[in-house]
Amino acid sequence: MWVSLFSFVNIAAIVAWVILILLPRKELLLTVVLYLGIGMLCLVYAVGLVGILTGWLDPVGPADAGVDFTTLEGVQSIFASQGGTTVGWTHYLAFDLFVGLWIARDADQKGVGRLWQAPVLLATFIAGPVGLLVWLLARERWRGPRTSESPLRQFRR
Repeated sequence: MWVSLFSFVNIAAIVAWVILILLPRKELLLTVVLYLGIGMLCLVYAVGLVGILTGWLDPVGPADAGVDFTTLEGVQSIFASQGGTTVGWTHYLAFDLFVGLWIARDADQKGVGRLWQAPVLLATFIAGPVGLLVWLLARERWRGPRTSESPLRQFRR
């Protein structure tokens, strides 16, 4: 079961990334990435996480004293099973794809060409936080003029 699910989430993520990087940015396609890509991955993650933490889907569960998100050993114990690894991997896939979608929409809004976006999106696909960091640094180039009104003004009172 876990091997099949692992393959399924990988294929779903790759299809969503291909849409995001290579296909035209039509609203329908971005909606497919959001709901059929990210949303589905989040659903798989949520069901898998509950199943693992309750012991319903995998032997790692509350009966195992090693299930503890506050220690390295506890997190390692969750990833010690096929189910834990598949669910953890699904978490990475969902979040990296969400970040990729945000980068793509942000870049489109700023008028950044697709050839500039592609390497950043590819870096996000391969090494999530690295791609995000690259975009956070690069997006300042396309930021546009700053206004005198800060959007954070309301929080400074």
